[in-house]
Amino acid sequence: MRWRHLGGSDDPSAPHSSPKAMDRGRRIGIVVNTTLYRVRVRHADRIPDHGPVVVVANHQHLLDGAVLFGCLPRRVSFLVKAEAVKGALGWLLTAVGQYAIVRGVPDREPLLHALAQLKAGGAIGIFPEGTRGAGNVDTVFAGAGWLAARAGAPVVPVAIRGTVRPTGSRRRRFRPAVTVLVGEPFAVPAGGGRKPVAEATEAIRVNLAALVGELDAQLARRSDGAKAA
Repeated sequence: MRWRHLGGSDDPSAPHSSPKAMDRGRRIGIVVNTTLYRVRVRHADRIPDHGPVVVVANHQHLLDGAVLFGCLPRRVSFLVKAEAVKGALGWLLTAVGQYAIVRGVPDREPLLHALAQLKAGGAIGIFPEGTRGAGNVDTVFAGAGWLAARAGAPVVPVAIRGTVRPTGSRRRRFRPAVTVLVGEPFAVPAGGGRKPVAEATEAIRVNLAALVGELDAQLARRSDGAKAA
């Protein structure tokens, strides 16, 4: 049923893609999730089923985007670093509705297209840390805050863990468990000025970091329980 009924049937697509192409990409994500991982999604129902929404997630692994693209119940166009949007992979990412964005320089065109998609009632996804790392959300860049504030869109934080091999582990992992925890939507100040954008950016950092901490605590309790058993 999940393969056929993806959700977000009314969501607009990116201008360089189409609803059918985006849904094909989501099914590729489902294949990634079922062949490479054992994905558990918690509280996906917290994502509004219609209207503009900015999805923000922590980032550790190259496949985080594919995992989320395949398990979220909306057509989400992610902002992807331009270095990854090259060759055959770049063609595929663009075809299924992702935006290439150059880090560290003003790159307004993809942001403006993403903003238009939001204002049309769409869903935009961002890894606001800007690059892969520990995924603890110590810092974020302003793009997510700018989009949310300019569109007056709610923000949904999403924490993901399990795509990266645990530190110190040398064992090859076969279909490791990946947990995706969706947080409660929250509102940010609306407007295009520096103050609302800065406040929105900080709200995103605080809320997403707190959700990642919540997921880490849940996983630690589960691990301790398994060891005790």
